[in-house]
Amino acid sequence: MSPAVDLDSFLSPLDYPMYVVTTRAGDDRAGCLVGFATQTSIDPPRFLVCISEANATARTVAAATHVAVHQVDRTHKDLARLFGEESEDWTDKFAHCAWHDGPHGVPLLDGAAAWFVGEIVDRLDVGDHCGLLLAPVASDGHPTGDSLTFQQLKDLDAGHPA
Repeated sequence: MSPAVDLDSFLSPLDYPMYVVTTRAGDDRAGCLVGFATQTSIDPPRFLVCISEANATARTVAAATHVAVHQVDRTHKDLARLFGEESEDWTDKFAHCAWHDGPHGVPLLDGAAAWFVGEIVDRLDVGDHCGLLLAPVASDGHPTGDSLTFQQLKDLDAGHPA
C-alpha cells in the first residue's frame, strides 16, 4: 500500500502566475481567473489552460472555438477580483470592466498588460478541470514582469469552488 500523498503541502509555498481567460460562444461571453496554465510546446507553440468544471465559464467554453489568455499586473488586481470572485451565474462581469471584441470575437480586457488569443485545438479531461490546448493566433500588449501571482491572490473568495 502506498503512503498518503499530501500534495497541498507540497504545492502551498509555490507562486505561479494567474491569468484571466475570456471566451465567447454565440452571444454568450464568459471569463474567469485561472491558475492552472502553462506553455507546453515551443514548435509548434502551444499553451494549456485549465478551466474548473464548477465554473460557469466551463459551460461557455464547451461551445467556444477560441479563448483569450490575459496577463494582469498588480495595478489591476480589481480585474482579478472581478473574474475570480464573481460568476456569470449572477454577474455580468463585462458590465463592470472595460473591454472590446478581439480576434474571433473573443472579449479582450482593456486593463490587461498583455494577451493572446488561442484556437482550442484539443480538450483534455484533467480531473475536475477541462484542459484546453491552445494554438496562439494573435497577441498584443506589453508584459510588465509584474503579473499577479497565486500568493498575491490567496485572499480571494472564489465565485465557485475550484
